[in-house]
Amino acid sequence: MKKLLFLLILFTAQIVVQAQSLSDIQNLKVDNLSDAQIEQLLKRAESSGLNEQQLEALALERGLPAGEAAKLRQRIMALRSGASSMKSSGESKESTGMRQVVGLPNQDGDPFEEIRKSDPYFDLTPTQKKIFGFKLFHNRELTFNPSLNIPTPQSYTLGGGDQLLIDVYGASQQSYDLTVSPEGTILVPNVGPIKVGGATVGAATGRVRSALSRIYSGLQGSNPNTFMELRLGNIRTVSISMVGELTKPGTYTLPSFASPFNALFAAGGPSENGSFRHIQIYRDNKLLTELDVYEFLTKGESGNLITLRDNDVMIVPPVRTRVELLGAVRREGLFEIKSGETLEDLLLFAGGFSSIAYKDRLSVSRKTGKEMKIEDVEAGNFPSFNPQDGDVIRVGKIQSRFANRVQVTGALERPGTFELEEGMGVKELIAKAEGLREDAFLNRATLYRTKADFSLEILPVDIRAVVNGEAEDILLQKEDVLNIPSIYELREEYFIKISGEVNKPGSFSFGDNMTVADLVMRAGGFKESATSSRIEIARRIKDDVSGKLAEIIVLDIDRDLKVSGIKANDPLQPFDHVMVRRSPGFQDEKLVSVEGEAFYPGQFAIAHADERISDLLKRAGGLTSYAYVKGATLIRRNEFYKSPSEYEVKAENLRGVKSNISRDSLNQTESEKVLLNRIDQKISQRGEESSRENLQSSELRKASIENLGEGEVEEFEMRDTELIGIDLQAILANPHGPQDLILREGDVLSIPKQLQTVRMRGEVLYPTSTRYKNGTGFKSYISQAGGFTDKSRKGGSYVVYANGDVSRTKKFLFFNFYPGIEPGAEIIVPTKPEREGMSAQSWIGIASSLATLGILVDRIIQ
Repeated sequence: MKKLLFLLILFTAQIVVQAQSLSDIQNLKVDNLSDAQIEQLLKRAESSGLNEQQLEALALERGLPAGEAAKLRQRIMALRSGASSMKSSGESKESTGMRQVVGLPNQDGDPFEEIRKSDPYFDLTPTQKKIFGFKLFHNRELTFNPSLNIPTPQSYTLGGGDQLLIDVYGASQQSYDLTVSPEGTILVPNVGPIKVGGATVGAATGRVRSALSRIYSGLQGSNPNTFMELRLGNIRTVSISMVGELTKPGTYTLPSFASPFNALFAAGGPSENGSFRHIQIYRDNKLLTELDVYEFLTKGESGNLITLRDNDVMIVPPVRTRVELLGAVRREGLFEIKSGETLEDLLLFAGGFSSIAYKDRLSVSRKTGKEMKIEDVEAGNFPSFNPQDGDVIRVGKIQSRFANRVQVTGALERPGTFELEEGMGVKELIAKAEGLREDAFLNRATLYRTKADFSLEILPVDIRAVVNGEAEDILLQKEDVLNIPSIYELREEYFIKISGEVNKPGSFSFGDNMTVADLVMRAGGFKESATSSRIEIARRIKDDVSGKLAEIIVLDIDRDLKVSGIKANDPLQPFDHVMVRRSPGFQDEKLVSVEGEAFYPGQFAIAHADERISDLLKRAGGLTSYAYVKGATLIRRNEFYKSPSEYEVKAENLRGVKSNISRDSLNQTESEKVLLNRIDQKISQRGEESSRENLQSSELRKASIENLGEGEVEEFEMRDTELIGIDLQAILANPHGPQDLILREGDVLSIPKQLQTVRMRGEVLYPTSTRYKNGTGFKSYISQAGGFTDKSRKGGSYVVYANGDVSRTKKFLFFNFYPGIEPGAEIIVPTKPEREGMSAQSWIGIASSLATLGILVDRIIQ
């Protein structure tokens, strides 16, 4: 029975907590959450292993309304994209928190825990939060502790435990530190006991002065020379009994300065069923006064004139009449009503109507003895209507439509919303918008009208005729919207384009009478590489069904922008594309390099399109006596090399010019200063970053190699340069022969010194480098590296020579023929591919097959 009772209590508690939790999350307002709280929510969700979709599903499962869930999703997306609502955490102190979601661990596993605790009233139920005045005693930032740093109040009533400080000064000097006894007396040396208990500070001062005058005669007379001052030191404490409908009833020990509000705050305030307006204070078994908390909330009167005394009793009775006010008021909630108070008083407690409230009539839901009923209260009856316990009063909202609004949009000087006056027409509305713009389309405008059944009616308007008085004006009705389009809204936006050898290629806005010379000027003029002839204009074809795609116009234009040709003086038309060709005789500088054992290593410009390695080596002065000819190699850029754009090359050169001029800033000439300004402007004007070498074939090869790298190859490293094995001896012996390659931009001819080592890598026991010995074979070098490992694939071994050539091991029957070794060579022994061993099931399958085969053979023999 005990176990069953325990399980029943546990089950009931779980239902209560779950209901509480669901009601809390149902009240969550996403708009009241700060960005920091949303980010904290995401962090807790991620730590719990939840993504954004799972978090939203969890919130919906716990009872979050679908509208709030959509807002939460939008806030998360805004944070992810970098746009935030810029709410500070301080703005969300009034946001509605949530209880712990049942089924999730506390704090560590609940992503909503931080939001729940960010609400200063997270421990209150939704009903408690609606009760007017309930939050007052649960606000952690508000305290009603009495202030002790005040002058001694003359009306304060002394009692046992109070400390009195008496100072005598003047002709006589003396100080007394006395404590009031439980009998209400103080004992003054050489004077005796003085009764002060129950007397105010003012009355006690007179009694003490009278008693001290017996030993200090200067205190008396019309011209005293001795004076006395009585002050309070430590005050006593009083015991107050707090009973009734309180959050924490009991007996409380408070300072003797404590007011009724101090006692209520200590007891946690009235409970959910407690009265806020009939709090009774009893003293000596008699009702002293009644406290109304609403007086403090609406008028700021805290009842501080009443000071609690020892053994006072405060009783909070149950609430008598409580009504709920909903709708368009400043403060919704549950309000307690006293007898005789009206609907007008209730609205005062709620802060009055909001700006969107419908004030002419309120709806009251009232309980009768058998059922509910509705009462409509007109505005004139607000001062006389008395709410009853359990009433639900609803304040409606005004309609969101306008009684006299008309709007005008489009090509006007001041489009917007205007007041509809009696007899107002389209012409007057245009005048209110300060007239039409010059680009207004006058042949036709559209008047959108909302009919009585809220359907849409569209009326065409001839604006030119109405404005000029040639047509009858149209009278406007409320909610009419007049749209006068611009001529540019009714056509495609015009532009022209220029490409090729100009400084700023691109698209530009079209202007009437614009010529090719005007467009070239807007594009920054010609480049040095531009040709002065063969400028083409591609023009759109209209109304031609013959299959012609574009009209091509060829013009000639010189550096002074003088145009010649058949249509030289014709202006450009919208959407024309001007193409400036590159001069066939212009060539960009292309550099190659020689490094290593040449007499004049460094960079060289390619002089001819068919210049070869032998020509370059001759310009470099030939080989030194230390050169290792067999090890020479050519390093060449491939498809993955990203060459700098023409703009980047130009900008880098201009920066160099600027740097050299800026070094001697004291001796700069005026022309150099002007040049610096021009350089800064040209560097800031970023052009189109097209590569100087962007052949389609190169791009296709690059794409093919990338696709290969995405296939089954486990590791595919993309390099922007590669080694090309060359036979420099054959090149020198037969210049311009088949071995002598034509140079390309960026080529590097690398000629090493005489090499004397051989390197072993891969599946050898001790990868190392060793001295080259003439006549030593492949296996001898492998032996010097400790031999092959068990994982080595001997037949796949290969040698990389110093010039970049590769030679692999050849095989005939069961014999391996290894490549020869030269100085600077590198021996690579690859790894044998791993093979998976056969599982037990495979062996069993093979054994079964063999057994079956044996039986079959046996039967055939028999």
